Amino acid sequence: MILVLSHAWCLDAQDHAQQYIAIADEFGSFHTAQPGFRGRRLVRDVENPIHFINLRWWDSLADYEAMVQIPEYAEWIARLSEHVEPRSPQKQVLSLALELEDPAQTPAQTPAQTPADTPDS
Repeated sequence: MILVLSHAWCLDAQDHAQQYIAIADEFGSFHTAQPGFRGRRLVRDVENPIHFINLRWWDSLADYEAMVQIPEYAEWIARLSEHVEPRSPQKQVLSLALELEDPAQTPAQTPAQTPADTPDS
């Protein structure tokens, strides 16, 4: 699995930022229809609210690269670009090095039942 991370700086923290979020939300249906797509998050910088980071998980780099070749992808990017500062794309492709799950989100483990614990049929 890979993670594609990219940055965007909106033209302002109000109207353009809200439009960017709305379009990114609509763009989600395009992503979910693509082979190899595993998830997506859009996070916002608390200290600099015009700065957003897009996190997209894919089975492989080939799956991501196939998606960006689809003409509709360019149309979505053009819509998003109307609300961001013109900067060089700042994209990184990353692989998972370590994962630590939140114990509060992990279902409680119960000891395995022994044959003596199973009711008779």
